[in-house]
Amino acid sequence: MYKIYNEGENEVRALAGVSLNIEKGEFVAIVGQSGAGKSTLMNMLGCLDLPDQGEYELNGKNVADIAELELAKIRNREIGFIFQGFNLIPSLSALENVELPLIYRGMKRKERGELAMSALRRVGISNRANHRPSQLSGGQQQRVAIARAIAARPPIILADEPTGNLDSASGKEVMGILHELHQEGKTIVLITHDEGIAASAQRVIRIVDGNVIEDVTNAS
Repeated sequence: MYKIYNEGENEVRALAGVSLNIEKGEFVAIVGQSGAGKSTLMNMLGCLDLPDQGEYELNGKNVADIAELELAKIRNREIGFIFQGFNLIPSLSALENVELPLIYRGMKRKERGELAMSALRRVGISNRANHRPSQLSGGQQQRVAIARAIAARPPIILADEPTGNLDSASGKEVMGILHELHQEGKTIVLITHDEGIAASAQRVIRIVDGNVIEDVTNAS
């Protein structure tokens, strides 16, 4: 896949011919420094953007051939997103934030409330369900963000620097939750610049200047 900005003399190749396969149930870390193309690659994997050249297939289907409305449904059903900045809505409680993707699915209030509370319990923060983000620590906010990502029970979790804004203790807790989700059969794709965090993944893909320069499987 290629993703090119400012085509011509000053063009930037955010992705310069990335080619890889990620299998169902893998835990993959995509590692690189700032500007390496990691987040651009995650946007492709999450169907948030399309390559300028090349193809991306999700579950055997070329994403470019899928209508935008259907693609939005696929994102909601198949993929849970976790971001470094948490991306919680300040005016909503933790529970209401977790319910959001379930509302987009058209779920009835009772069902989505039960799923959202179940997700909050899963990440150990159900006792903060009625708190707004400003009343939570960074680690607690990231737990809410993870609960939001897993509430609809998607098979794929994309995590972009999920420990980047956290202290080391909270970061370890978040990684523990991701490893538990992997053990339950989820496919985890983790974007990070942190070598220590990457080392805990099953497979490490190293990206530099929009190219994959290394793809290794860690010994279990």
